[in-house]
Amino acid sequence: MGRAFVYVIVGGGVAAGYAALEFTKRGVPPGELCIISEEPVAPYERPALSKGYLLPEDLIKCSFDSVIENKTKINYQKLENAPARLPSFHTCVGANQERLTPKWYNEHGIELVLGTRVKSADVRRKTLVTATGETISYKILIIATGARALKLEEFGLSGSDAENVCYLRDLADANRLVNVMKSCSGGNAVVIGGGYIGMECAASLVINKINVTMVFPEAHCMARLFTPKIASYYEEYYKSKGVKFVKGTVLLSFDMDSNGKVVAVNLRDGNRLPTDMVVVGIGIRPNTSLFEGQLTLEKGGIKVTGRLQSSNSSVYAVGDVAAFPLKLLGETRRLEHVDSARKSAKHAVAAIMEPDKTDEFDYLPFFYSRVFTLSWQFYGDNVGEVVHYGNFSGTTFGAYWVNKGRLVGSFLEGGTKEEYEAIAKATRLQPVVEDLAELETQGLGFALAVSQKPLPSTPVDGKTVPGLVLGKSLYPLHATAGVILAASIAAFAYWYGRRRRRW
Repeated sequence: MGRAFVYVIVGGGVAAGYAALEFTKRGVPPGELCIISEEPVAPYERPALSKGYLLPEDLIKCSFDSVIENKTKINYQKLENAPARLPSFHTCVGANQERLTPKWYNEHGIELVLGTRVKSADVRRKTLVTATGETISYKILIIATGARALKLEEFGLSGSDAENVCYLRDLADANRLVNVMKSCSGGNAVVIGGGYIGMECAASLVINKINVTMVFPEAHCMARLFTPKIASYYEEYYKSKGVKFVKGTVLLSFDMDSNGKVVAVNLRDGNRLPTDMVVVGIGIRPNTSLFEGQLTLEKGGIKVTGRLQSSNSSVYAVGDVAAFPLKLLGETRRLEHVDSARKSAKHAVAAIMEPDKTDEFDYLPFFYSRVFTLSWQFYGDNVGEVVHYGNFSGTTFGAYWVNKGRLVGSFLEGGTKEEYEAIAKATRLQPVVEDLAELETQGLGFALAVSQKPLPSTPVDGKTVPGLVLGKSLYPLHATAGVILAASIAAFAYWYGRRRRRW
């Protein structure tokens, strides 16, 4: 017993929703598309889970994803009176597009197979077998299985099954976290991990009137992205909200009461932290197990081409699970962020539906977060030398990364829509930077200047690159070059005239 579809998406996260919308925009006929998801609800905007979803019911809030997507500062005049709940954050509201409720899928003839796990896949035969025993066949498969949260047990620890130990990856996790928070108001929480989940959940816990201690092994928070100077700003802000930090150590064990609840966290450095709840955010791992041994894997994910096509021509991969060629940086990357999921999903559908009109995926890495009243965005790559700028004692500051003489990464806290757009454009253009001190002096003004004018292009090492050069002093340099050029022309004219008289 089984069903057959032309297109099947396995995985029901952000990427699946954006792919579905793109399919309808490109005229997919009713009955040809199917989405299979382990979650019991239609695809939704996952970032809401660590932001608006965790806010207490008596606190006004704004639509965080809308703010971020529009790259604007918060408008406190546009507030809602309840935490984010479905159907308000079904895809694709995060990009200010249609909200795809179950009714929408039904109206467009898209089959939603929800609450269903795929237990095996055969890419040669183009079939999937679900946990219920149903076989679903396809002509084209899009893998949007995303990633799962790493559990303590994978590091030789136990305690994940305790009722007051929480993870955050899906709606069920978020519901559990909300319920535990409600029971711990005024109590203590320990957050294990200093990355995205740790930082965003810690902020939400504080807003829910819970005392927070963050524990992580690195020297500072968000170690994969932040510089020590940037991290220091956020850590000091968190401390002003009452958050404590225990850095350079890891969880060793839990102390449990007779009911199996965690009452204290024991750390490797000897610290013992009494607690009423624990939030664990120690990373994720791509869901590739269905396709291991069948598709080429790289960087922990499924290796795809610039068209998001895997080593099997009928299979595409998008979102967290896809390792794709990042043209801007000239290497294969796997990116764990909602923006990459949205855009790679749309591009894969374009490549499937209109292959002759679709170029290779040319993505500018983009990451963002919002905690308390803070909001930052990052574009590009954080390699090379770092140049900080702005007022680190105020509300707006940033950093540039310069690698091999070119701007490759940009970070900005507290920017406007125009300023965020400027650093994005400047990062994509990768202008030459010769003087880091001058770049620091110009600060945000450099990105604004670069973004406001088209740049001449010159061939370098076989490829076209922007011609703007930020030197030690541009105007004197140009004047000197002009004098030298004029003198050279005059000398050549004199020599040429004498030669002609001799001829």
